[in-house]
Amino acid sequence: MKKSILFSFFAMAALSSCDVKDFFEPGNDHGNHHDDNKVILENQSVTPNLLDLKPGFKNLKITTLLSSEDVLPGSPDFVYGSMADGAGLIKNNDGSYTLINNIEADYSIARITLDETFKPVSGEYILNAEATARTAQCSGSLITPEEHGFGPLYLSGGEWGGSSKAVFSVDPYKDATDASIAETLPALGQWSTENAVALHKKAFPGKTVVLIGDDTSDNEVPSGQLAMYVGNHGDLNGGNLYGLKVLTDGINYEMDMKEGMTYDIAFEEYSERTLNELETESRAKGIMGFSRVEDIDWRRGDAKNNREFFFAVTGRKRDALLGKGTFYGRIYHVILEKNNPLKGTISCVLDGDKLDGKAKAFHSPDNVVVTENYVYIQEDPNGYPDTPGKSHYAQLYEYNIKSKNLKTVLECNQDYAASLGYGTTDRTWEITGMIDISETIDVDRTFLLITQNHGWENPLFTDPLANPTTDSNEGSMLYVVQGLKR
Repeated sequence: MKKSILFSFFAMAALSSCDVKDFFEPGNDHGNHHDDNKVILENQSVTPNLLDLKPGFKNLKITTLLSSEDVLPGSPDFVYGSMADGAGLIKNNDGSYTLINNIEADYSIARITLDETFKPVSGEYILNAEATARTAQCSGSLITPEEHGFGPLYLSGGEWGGSSKAVFSVDPYKDATDASIAETLPALGQWSTENAVALHKKAFPGKTVVLIGDDTSDNEVPSGQLAMYVGNHGDLNGGNLYGLKVLTDGINYEMDMKEGMTYDIAFEEYSERTLNELETESRAKGIMGFSRVEDIDWRRGDAKNNREFFFAVTGRKRDALLGKGTFYGRIYHVILEKNNPLKGTISCVLDGDKLDGKAKAFHSPDNVVVTENYVYIQEDPNGYPDTPGKSHYAQLYEYNIKSKNLKTVLECNQDYAASLGYGTTDRTWEITGMIDISETIDVDRTFLLITQNHGWENPLFTDPLANPTTDSNEGSMLYVVQGLKR
């Protein structure tokens, strides 16, 4: 079915000493590419920019790359579907680019081709709703030869909706005619999987370590685990599975951990691999439960950095969870021991429940991307903005790992969007899917960022090749953001 609407579409060092305003000043080549690079970062979508930059970040450059109302010249029937989420970008040998992008509410994964100028030219679906048993594909991550020593391979989290709550393994170059065929990784366990992220090959040489976030909701006991798979290098099937356990006395729930304090951890081995059995085993062994573990990412830089990772807990507000699980969301920092991925420390670096703290504006942090010196945190507001500081649309935050300062980078401009007919103001959007593409396109300080524009609806916003029986018709948008520090 053709769309007919056209009414509105890591080798470089982090430059932490450079102010954002320096990024585009004359004579400063930060962010510029080499002379033979054909990438041109300019608006490609018919949909306008619906993001509002905050003070201190006004000199960032935002361009619109793709939206659900765009028609791509090489595949005019392709629809960039409902609730785009996790993504990974690959540069091809011919200079073009391949974007693998989860389409959460269509239970599918899209493959989008961009030409050597970085213009989207065609799209198709390589995993559809039949393959996933109509299970939402949430965050995703790439495994590449450069970073991991094997691949390329795309890992995707099967979270809600259908019966395939697992980690999906997808060949980025699989034939689209096989979109109804899926492969999962049973050794990584069944969870309400938000994401699965493999650490860099330098972190633990000879081993492949994968972190898995469990986005389980529970109204009485925090029940989302942070799991770890450890196998031999390149092996995603024959290794062991573990869950994060806090060893420090008196820490029984996540809210017993205070912002800024450090606690000892170990990863306890699981014997089970299936959903309900893993939950039962987690409670029996005292593995820490969080109020919905969301995205995970590891720190760039040297091998020492690569053994550090951050993860978001989005929170859940229920009276019975008071003092047990976060209401408004937290960001945790884990540092693993040099020679043993099963031991380390954990600290809550940002606590949204501390209403006079630095993260007092947090309203459900969801996704994270980590560079050498910064963590970029994306919100998916859960619908309870019951303090003045949390009464805002979805925001993007910058956390400085060294100084521990937190700044607000941008916010979804839903008032402006609604005035143009892009949804309403009573359905809060989500910011998600952010990845650092600086090295892939050879343009430093460059990121992709996605918004799920809840309330912006059209019957044509689902591709029938992805999901012939649509449940959601909400639009998605894909942006390029230039100038953020790394």
